[in-house]
Amino acid sequence: MMAGSLLWAVDVYGRVFSLSAARERWRLAADIVLELKRVTGSQQCCWGIGCDHHVYLNVYPSRVPIRHQEETYENQRWNPVDGYTDTLLPTDRWQWTDESGSNPQPLHSFELPSANWEWEGDWYVDDESCGRESTETGGWEYAVDFPATFTKEKKWNSCVRRRRWLRYRRYKALGTWAKVPLDRGRPPPEPFTDISCGGWDMSDSPEKHIYLWAVSQQGKLWFRSGIRQQNPEGTRWDTIQVPREVAQVSAGPKDLLWAVLWDGQLLVRTGISKDCPKGSSWDLVQSPNQKGAVHVAVGIDVVWAVTKDNKVWFRRGVNSHNPTGSGWISIGGEMVMLSVGPNDQVWGVGSDDRTVYFRLGVTGTEVTGRSWVAVSAQLDGTYHSSVPVHSDASVFGGEVTAPSQGSVLSCDDTDIPKPRVPKITSDSFISALVSDRPSPMHDPPSAVHPSVPEGNQVTGQESDSSVLTPTLPSSPSDGGDTPWSNVDLEEMKGSVPSSARSSVATYPIELQQNTVVQEETPPWAWVTGGGCDIHSSSHVDWFNTSDTGLLSPPITPALGAVDTDARTKRGQQDAPIEKSVRVTRGRMCWWSDWPPHQWEDVSVTLEQVTGAGAQTGDILYLYYTHGLEKKYLYAVIKEVTALVPVLRDSLYTMAVYTPERTKQRSPILLATPSHHDFSTWLSLLSESCCESRGLGDHPSKQALWAVTCKGDVMVHEPSPTLEAPAQYLPCDHMFWRQVPAHLLCVESNSLGVVWGIGHDHTAWVYTGGGKGPSAQGNEISDVRNVYIYENQRWNPMAGYTDKGLPTDRYMWSDASGLRECTKDNTSPPSLQWTWVSDWAVDYSVSGGTDKEGWQYAADFPVTFHGYKTMKDFVRRRRWARKCKISLAGPWQKVDPIPLTDVTILPCLAQCSLEQVPVWAISEKGDVLCRLGVTANNPAGNSWLHVGTDQPFKSICIGGGHQVWAIARDGAVFYRGSVSAHNPAGECWYHIPSPPRQMLKQVSVGRTSVYAVDENSNLWYRQGLTPSYPQGSAWELISSNVCKVTVGPLDQVWIIADKVAGYPLESSGTVCHRLGVKPMQPKGLSWDFGIGGGWEHLSVRGNSLEAQRTAQRSPMPSRTQSQVNGNAVSC
Repeated sequence: MMAGSLLWAVDVYGRVFSLSAARERWRLAADIVLELKRVTGSQQCCWGIGCDHHVYLNVYPSRVPIRHQEETYENQRWNPVDGYTDTLLPTDRWQWTDESGSNPQPLHSFELPSANWEWEGDWYVDDESCGRESTETGGWEYAVDFPATFTKEKKWNSCVRRRRWLRYRRYKALGTWAKVPLDRGRPPPEPFTDISCGGWDMSDSPEKHIYLWAVSQQGKLWFRSGIRQQNPEGTRWDTIQVPREVAQVSAGPKDLLWAVLWDGQLLVRTGISKDCPKGSSWDLVQSPNQKGAVHVAVGIDVVWAVTKDNKVWFRRGVNSHNPTGSGWISIGGEMVMLSVGPNDQVWGVGSDDRTVYFRLGVTGTEVTGRSWVAVSAQLDGTYHSSVPVHSDASVFGGEVTAPSQGSVLSCDDTDIPKPRVPKITSDSFISALVSDRPSPMHDPPSAVHPSVPEGNQVTGQESDSSVLTPTLPSSPSDGGDTPWSNVDLEEMKGSVPSSARSSVATYPIELQQNTVVQEETPPWAWVTGGGCDIHSSSHVDWFNTSDTGLLSPPITPALGAVDTDARTKRGQQDAPIEKSVRVTRGRMCWWSDWPPHQWEDVSVTLEQVTGAGAQTGDILYLYYTHGLEKKYLYAVIKEVTALVPVLRDSLYTMAVYTPERTKQRSPILLATPSHHDFSTWLSLLSESCCESRGLGDHPSKQALWAVTCKGDVMVHEPSPTLEAPAQYLPCDHMFWRQVPAHLLCVESNSLGVVWGIGHDHTAWVYTGGGKGPSAQGNEISDVRNVYIYENQRWNPMAGYTDKGLPTDRYMWSDASGLRECTKDNTSPPSLQWTWVSDWAVDYSVSGGTDKEGWQYAADFPVTFHGYKTMKDFVRRRRWARKCKISLAGPWQKVDPIPLTDVTILPCLAQCSLEQVPVWAISEKGDVLCRLGVTANNPAGNSWLHVGTDQPFKSICIGGGHQVWAIARDGAVFYRGSVSAHNPAGECWYHIPSPPRQMLKQVSVGRTSVYAVDENSNLWYRQGLTPSYPQGSAWELISSNVCKVTVGPLDQVWIIADKVAGYPLESSGTVCHRLGVKPMQPKGLSWDFGIGGGWEHLSVRGNSLEAQRTAQRSPMPSRTQSQVNGNAVSC
């Protein structure tokens, strides 16, 4: 805490106290007649509203005096007779003016703004002599005429001259409360009821400007302009137009301003800036609850509110780019008012005990803190009473009782007896309490003690003893005894026990002149922390945490004659569930939405909400400036469908998908130059997404698995509505999360068996759903190639060289030729990858190469071939370099055969199989069958080789042990007689391919078979029956398909190449076939989901289906389902 920072507070009697870290005790203001209602502080001064409705100012003492310079100019004209005189032409300016000459300013017209100023010396000429007598030029400046440019040098044509006179005035009321004068020449504003200062951090300039806002009794809003360091009082009051009557206002240190309306709603001022401190317009914000707001407190990026039931609320998403925020959350505790400090620390006054509280644990990350803690500083006992007394001791009686701790605001608890304390009924409550308070030297005929019921008041007729009220003495009245005003006191609904009444005793107390006053901490009415620069980690001795520990909400009074059982019961019924807000801020680059698209530097904020029994509502905010306008973009974390890592423009980038962004094919792209920052944000956002959906650490057995083109493994947890025929879950609403791995493809089934293949053809088995050391995480590695292309053009003189045409691609480039990629500037995909080989020519390029690895073409970028012709004027060859990545994840390596494809039997979740059939194709094209695979042993025991007469490239097993495969030459085969007892089957049956098409991939469901050809066409196999499982013919379903996957419910999903209308999007989009039913297995249409850049998808583990009223199959019901004539158990 800064040594000069102060916490100001006002008690219910109008007395003003300050608390600093140096004294650590409440210190009463030196002005004994000062009575304030409300105060608002900054780090330079404190403002207040007196009970007389005037505005008061207390400027903190400083070593540097506050001085203001007054200036005026003396003007003269030359004439041939007298030389330079003050006789000017009628068209000239006045003899004494301002610098521009447009306003007259004679010396006698300058007056002090108020009695708080004093002159420092007399007027003197400004000739750089610091007030001494002018000895040279006399301070004159010369010019040809008004208002030409003046110079120090006198010339033959200098017909006019001027000089500047200066005088300083000094602010003398430092450290005291001084009344701010009314505006001269203007009608006085209406009496004020509330006041708030702010805006001193709006500008980065050394001179801090303070902007003061006030509310009048008629609900108008006023703005004090001209406040600066040399003029702390300001210059004038201006009215600000408001749509409805305002009850209270709060300004933050920067550009936030909120106001409470009479009806309990709130207003937010927008457009506030250093160039426009008054703002431009209003936005209406609804109250946190139906009772309506009564108080609002604004900080730098936070807004707190109190409703009429004394509940505390926090406004989410508040920022200078978004001053209205996004929603309210309930915070524990019951307060009558709140105040936010310069670093968003929160102070408040409790509704029950009228104690000042501090919100503990408020940091830049934990913006709502953890709990309320009472400020336990005692009153400074070193001040002396200045009550005028007679020379001889005067004796009076006082009733000594326990301090009152009851509520001073609430009157709703009619069934709970409370102590006697004043009840506040309006904004002018302190005026009602203290405006008619008598002087202590005159004993009133009737006095009411705050802790005595009205029925037991001691009056002048009943006792000679009067009650001493702990008030600040005021000056004696000239009119004699002043009666007490009728203050509205809260009635005791139950009688005080007789034992309590009998414990009240009257003791004679003698007061000598200048007797030291020992007083208990009074009940507080107002507090302001605007000038209290304290941090949550600051060490101060104000906070009372030793007796009852940190005060959990709702705040319980330390003392009080209340029915605790009734209070506890009511608190359990009415207390809201407390939530807390955690904020993580950072800087990232954002790919802008407007053309020309480019990287913009933005501020990123993740706001996470936690609370007992409350569902989280985390939000990601992006704050940016477009032109001169502050704007923001946000994504509700629960609506985020995927966080996909990508590499773009050498930046570590993540694509943030939402349903709306997926439909627009324009995800939010966020990037960082640092891999550490990228990993931190990706992990934080992923964790927030999973928590908002209640997802566990590991995918379920029904999960959908996918792989991006970068090798990242993604999973989706399906719901029964995903395949519901009545209402499908839209594909763009699916949430995908990342699983630690780097693979080429993944296959699964509903028993939790998951296999994956890396880019280096290593087989891996997922163990995250099981138990044991392997379920916690092993090292999983992958090796992949990075490719670059060497391009050359032929010329008649030198043949093929690296000298291309100006319109050609780079001579070293990527596959597209649009980006230059040389051996030296090409790096691994990320810092997680390391080189494991050197650059080498790659001969395994599609289309073939010559013996040196070259491919030829007529020009860029037509189709290349592996031989040279007379028309080939360009050539290229591909270079490859291996890199390796190592991660930690729940995967187990399967040795020793490298694989290119794998498939697992799809089945329903309730199936029980002794062994799970797993088929695969080796890197050489051999067909393999894995033995010993179970849910507890997903890796199996050994491989069984299945004979073929040619190498294969794709294989899939479906319901009823249907095994379909595609050879490398595009031939289609069906494996006959495969069963649980004969896992390898008997023989291969050749299936004719579609006319003039070469198939590349096949997928088999329960009763459906789909295949994809080399031209990206999707085919459906017709005529499959149990007696004829090979089917009869191929039917074209769709084009633009890269891969297909068919699940155990015959659901059909694909990876589409492109999305219609978005030609620039990269290949690979997840799509779902809609309308698939037993009687309509081909479906009706496609639902496009997330993309592009997705490489592989498997839905073969999802057997969740919604309840169906219709029969699932048109086939007659059987005691045991039969597929291909063989009885199966699933």
